[in-house]
Amino acid sequence: MMKTGYIYHPDMLRHDTGPGHPESPQRLSTLEKKLFGASQSNQGFALTSRLEKMQSERHDRLYDAVSRIHTSTYIDALKAAVPKTDRIYLDPDTPLSPGSLLAAELAVSAGLIAVDSVMAGSIRNAFCAVRPPGHHAEAGKAMGFCLFNNIAIAAKYIQTKYHLDKVLIIDWDVHHGNGTQNAFYQDSSVFYFSSHQFPCYPGTGAKDERGEGRGEGSTENHPLPAGSGDTELLAVFEHDLSLAVSDFRPDFILISAGFDAHRDDPLASLEVTDEGFAEMTKIVCSLADTHCEGRIISFLEGGYNLDALARSVERHLGVLCGL
Repeated sequence: MMKTGYIYHPDMLRHDTGPGHPESPQRLSTLEKKLFGASQSNQGFALTSRLEKMQSERHDRLYDAVSRIHTSTYIDALKAAVPKTDRIYLDPDTPLSPGSLLAAELAVSAGLIAVDSVMAGSIRNAFCAVRPPGHHAEAGKAMGFCLFNNIAIAAKYIQTKYHLDKVLIIDWDVHHGNGTQNAFYQDSSVFYFSSHQFPCYPGTGAKDERGEGRGEGSTENHPLPAGSGDTELLAVFEHDLSLAVSDFRPDFILISAGFDAHRDDPLASLEVTDEGFAEMTKIVCSLADTHCEGRIISFLEGGYNLDALARSVERHLGVLCGL
């Protein structure tokens, strides 16, 4: 049985967001400890035996891939803005430290490595344990903790390098992925499907945002009120997502796997449980098996309660691994 790729690099911890910032290096270090620490349970050993732990490295097509989503003006400005000491802020929520650009490059590269490995048949699917997250990053600006749009870059890379026509992006982060939606709003070859709390940051993701031009109908938003939990999310996935996937018939599925819809998360007010994330993953895996030979890559987005994040990722990975 082919393993699930787990792609990470410790230099992503060098993105220093400062004291009290919710998108902290501890998000990844807690996850590493939960999955690979000395105090693993028997269930933990069963999981890690099915993971192919892979180290991200700076991909040789990194900036070619980045430039298909982000403008050259933005890329050059971001490189020039990296401080030599301390940190600056690109917006009120998005700090840039001396190690931030390297972390962002490794986060993008993790997705490209995952794509290459899935397409080569060396792993079945993959989870990219990355930071900074990506789905708020727009073509020309950083936003909402995000520098490069990791998942959008991977989607374009799948199409340009491997000539797969249709990519489905599922975004279950509690916050709407404005940057990802906008990257493909006029593109019928990438279907963007999002469930998220609404109203909530960043204020986008209304039901009537459906794409435009050639992309009309290739964006589907499911805004949910505060207090929604497993029942409401699973209804969206079992019915609406299943219909969308059957109609679109993707060649590859990517997941913006934010775990901040968890009931214990401090930044929003949905009520999803660890089990809810596992069940959502089961639905996506079933659809991928039916339509695209099981090809799935998920990217860590949000999730700011450290214990809830680690537990939820463990359940998500368990399903990807077939446990």
